[in-house]
Amino acid sequence: MSSGKRKEEQPVSNGGVKVKGPLWSKALRGHSTWEDKDEFLDVIYWFRQILAIILGVIWGVVPLKGFIGIIIFCVINAGALYLYFSSFQQVDEEEYGGTWELTKEGFMTSFALFMVVWIIFYTAIHYD
Repeated sequence: MSSGKRKEEQPVSNGGVKVKGPLWSKALRGHSTWEDKDEFLDVIYWFRQILAIILGVIWGVVPLKGFIGIIIFCVINAGALYLYFSSFQQVDEEEYGGTWELTKEGFMTSFALFMVVWIIFYTAIHYD
């Protein structure tokens, strides 16, 4: 391991790794230590937005319509985020107000973004 990498990563008492540097490097490294709660909430927020764009494009290209598309989006969005913070990052949910608070963080904005992207792609590809 290079000496530069050793300076950026420091083990902490709970078994996590304290990473200094860009926020995205902490977000992509499992079991990171989050000193600032708002940083982790920002990661969750932007993770949802990226997921909403990806799923909106997929739903628009695959001619998925109706309520079933909305339900599948909600399940994937909530499920992926739950797996991210509970299994990958292994954060203590109680520090952030509980599992429900983390699960609903940024959900409505990601839902609105998903709907806009889905409608645009569906209309552009499948509308005569």
